[in-house]
Amino acid sequence: MKRTQESGRTTESRAVHGGEARSRALDTLAEPIAQTATYTFESTAALVAYMEGDGGEREEYGRYGNPTVRTLERKLAALEGTDDAVAFGSGMAAVTTSILALVKSGSHVVLFSDCYRRTRQFVTGFLDRFGVESTLVPPADIDALERALTPRTRLVVSEAPTNPYNHVLDLARLGAVCRERRVKTMIDATFATPVNLRPAEHGIDLVVHSATKYLGGHNDVLAGMVAGPENLISLIRDLRHVLGGILDPHAAYLVHRGIKTLAVRVKQQNATAQALAEALEAHPRVRRVWYPGLASHPHHDIARRLMTGFGGVVTFALHGDLASTGRFVDACRFPRIAPSLGGVESLIEQPALMSFFELSSEQRLAVGISDDLVRYAVGIEDTDELIADVLRALDETA
Repeated sequence: MKRTQESGRTTESRAVHGGEARSRALDTLAEPIAQTATYTFESTAALVAYMEGDGGEREEYGRYGNPTVRTLERKLAALEGTDDAVAFGSGMAAVTTSILALVKSGSHVVLFSDCYRRTRQFVTGFLDRFGVESTLVPPADIDALERALTPRTRLVVSEAPTNPYNHVLDLARLGAVCRERRVKTMIDATFATPVNLRPAEHGIDLVVHSATKYLGGHNDVLAGMVAGPENLISLIRDLRHVLGGILDPHAAYLVHRGIKTLAVRVKQQNATAQALAEALEAHPRVRRVWYPGLASHPHHDIARRLMTGFGGVVTFALHGDLASTGRFVDACRFPRIAPSLGGVESLIEQPALMSFFELSSEQRLAVGISDDLVRYAVGIEDTDELIADVLRALDETA
């Protein structure tokens, strides 16, 4: 058996060393890319030994596993403090496969209404066709969640923090309520990353990441991951083998490389986002700011209790309409207009146009998205320059 690398007790050390072997093939320092679709056996006897479970740790076929992918999975498990993790070709593949592994016809799923909209669509639309019922409850409202639970409830799904308003659930209470009723919990912690929040430490069963975002960190790879206890991860991995939503080795390498700098990137983004949120809150043209590091955020106290940092996404609303908000966005020189978040480049968007373009203003308001809403995902550029750029854009487009 390979000697494993001492991963350390801190997030910074685990990000660099967690889940890795002490030595590698050809004595490489960087994780090799095992770029292969299949694996060979030296003999029939070796194949039989593998099939009988006595062939050591190795792979058989690319859909069932890959050494580069496996190293990445171990690293995320080390960061989250869970038994294991499983990787996918996208965040949505991670979410949908995990949900499918835990429910069947007749099951009931509860979602907080500010879950990622594609997750909501999958549960309330797609799964409904197969006899899986669902209930939406208001953001972070655990009292409403308790009322929504039934004997058929199998899973509760939320994000922490949520998109775009950065709501933060009381995860310890959520976990306690659901454990008492034998209901599994799944938290999408993409916004937080393991640097700022580790939901498993607060009693959550499954932790999901769109690794496209902070884990990869460079806006150049699509990936998704789920971490949790061995029994649940085994179920999810077995279903991945059937559905085929695998992560390819090169993409796994890029995410693995990105995680090496996760802690330092996220700390910079935390600091910049906090400073940006404070500057925006003080500007007369800004109607409201949603950032959990601000005392004005409705879940600031919960965030302070659960999180070691408040993330790199700042959401705010201007005194204006769709057009004037668009002029402000266009006037910003540092951030690029794009979906996604968590990379080294700052990104900016109007959710009304980027995610809810097909709806009217009234329909958008009905789901909590105003035309003057802006989501700013800070990168790792200089904090003072980013803030000066935003304040200049606000003044020039007033």
